[in-house]
Parts: sequence; structure tokens; C-alpha cells
Amino acid sequence: MTTSNVRTAFFVLALAACGDNLGANQGPDGGGSNHADAASADAAMPDAQATIPTVIATLPANVATDVALNASVSAMFSEEMDRTTLTGTTFTLVKAGTVIAIPATVTYGHSRVELLPAAHLASGSTFTAMITTGAKSAHGQALAASYMWTFTTGTTIAPDAPVDLGSAGDFVMLAKSGISTVPTSKVTGNIGVSPINAAAITGFSLIADSTNVFSRSTQVTGKVYAANYAAPTPTNLTVAVGDLQTAFTAAAGRPADVIALGAGTIGGLTLAPGVYKWSTGVSIPTDVTLTGSSTDIWVFQIAQDLTVASGAKTLLTGGAVAEHVFWQISGKATLDTTSHVEGIVMSQTSIALKTGASVHGRMFAQTAISIDGSTVANP
Repeated sequence: MTTSNVRTAFFVLALAACGDNLGANQGPDGGGSNHADAASADAAMPDAQATIPTVIATLPANVATDVALNASVSAMFSEEMDRTTLTGTTFTLVKAGTVIAIPATVTYGHSRVELLPAAHLASGSTFTAMITTGAKSAHGQALAASYMWTFTTGTTIAPDAPVDLGSAGDFVMLAKSGISTVPTSKVTGNIGVSPINAAAITGFSLIADSTNVFSRSTQVTGKVYAANYAAPTPTNLTVAVGDLQTAFTAAAGRPADVIALGAGTIGGLTLAPGVYKWSTGVSIPTDVTLTGSSTDIWVFQIAQDLTVASGAKTLLTGGAVAEHVFWQISGKATLDTTSHVEGIVMSQTSIALKTGASVHGRMFAQTAISIDGSTVANP
């Protein structure tokens, strides 16, 4: 079974178990209840009517063997959890014979928590994962007891899976503080801003739909959403921005295969699939080529800025696809005139496409996005 199929099976089983759990916990309609007793219970607990969360599935499974050295470790809960309680303190991974938790990044979304070790795991070793009672549900209920499981690594490195974008993947451009264009640009896919409102979407000459759930623009083949539009748009955008931040953290947390390639200058290089990491910025002064199959993954972890020179391009060969290329940028991304990038561009600050620059992929910024006579198309 492929890595993709294993992941799919895991989530199907988890969701089915979750549905069974919810059905099992359906209570009576409350007729004839003692309201004073209920009030006392509510005062004693965060939510007296809430169920106690449980772990319903894990990956790797308990006592699994021959686990890949670059595996992540995850658990699915019976209900939504309080993401602030799922941290490197409440979710840990320890190698047998040691007591120090392995350095890792912990992310959460849609009832699933994932731990991404900072480096490849040791081969032929047993590890214990633990989620403590510090983990709480969205209703404030803690696990009844710490949950632990073990697994043993083999010697192989599995093909990486794509970074999970969640509902952020419904957008070709998503930003927190605004999206602007110098007409005329051509955008294919939905765009959205949150928590800022539609006033921060400029240059698009928006035309509100009669429902006020979205707008349209002659420059956008898709819909335009903002936090001040009618329901369910505000809630959907809040979830999408949360998923964006989770995806950014997950991409940043993957163990690196190659470190400091080209001292941050990668123009003219041909790059095989893998996770590339720089503690500096990255510049692309001339074309860079990514060569691999349609299932291969590239993750670029950039600690500072990404700068693509005028006319420089990202080229895909061998069947490589844009939706499997992830640019995780802790600074800003600047694409100079007529430059072109393939992939999902995730910036912790801003993204700027200068005149005629283009992206075949998606652009996610935790501040603002600006484009100038640009072409942006979802993969």
C-alpha cells in the first residue's frame, strides 16, 4: 500500500470511529431534569454536558514496525480539541532508553494533531509517543488519562506526502491584511481576506453578489470573499486562515534532506524531490528546474526572504506538478518583473508580484499580497 493510501485509510477509519462515538454519546432530551443540579455541575466543570475526548486512531499504529525514518506521528480525537492545549509539552515523542523528548513541531487541525520530528528518526529504534491530560477538548474537557503508544523504525525513508492545506486549499490567494492589484491582472480561483474586510481588496472593482456572501471581479475567474460578508463567509474564512497557519507550521517542521544549498542562491540548479532548508534568504537570479514525477514533493524552508529576479522562472520537468511544490518563507516573497514561480507560496509576511510576474499555484500571506498586471492560476 502506498503512503498516500495508508493516510487515506487512516482518515476514513478515524472519521468512521468519530461518527460512532458521537452517536454513542447522544443523550436524552433532558425532560424533567433538575436545573439547580445542572447549574452546580456547570459551575464545577468547564462544560458539564461535554463528553470526555478520546484518541480514536494513531499513525503509526501502536506497536507498528518498519516505520519510515522521516515519518510524522499523529493522532485523531473523537471530537474537536482546543488547539492551544496541544503543544510540544502535551504531545511528546521519546526514544526508548532516554527521557528527553525529541525536538519536534506540533500542529493541529480538524480533530487531528501531528508531531513532526526536527530530524529523521534513528533507524531500528523503538519510540514512545504520549499525549498528556493537558490536552483538552474545545469544551474544556481533558483526556481521562495520558495516552501512549509505541512503534519501531526500520531503515527506509518514505516519499513525502503533500503539505495538508485544509480549507485554505479552496483559495488561490488568501491573506490577512489585504490583496491589491494594479489592473489588469488575471486570477483563476477564489481569493479571500480575513480578519480584514473587503475595503482591503483594492484594484479589483468588486461587484457584490445579491446574497452578499461573495463578490466578483472581471479580473477574477472565481469568487472574492472577505470577513465582513454575509454568513457563512466569516466563519469559513476564519477556518481557512487557521488551516493556512497550520500548513505553514507543518511545512516548516519537516526534517530537512538538504541544508544551505548554494548558500541561498539556487539559480541554474536542477533540484530533485526533497526538503530543502536555509537559515538565510533564497535568491533565484536565473531559471531553477525541479525534476521528478507527479507524486514527488518539494518543500523549501526559507528563514528569511525569497527573491526571484526579473525574468527568472521555476521550471517543472519529468512530470513534476505545481501542487506538490511548497515554498515556506519566514520573511517576504518578491517576484520581480515577468518572473514565474510554480507551487504553493506561503509567506509569514507579504507577497509581491511586480509587473507581469506570475504564479502557477497558490499564494498565502499572513499580511498582504500585491500583484501588478500579473497572472495567478490555481494548480
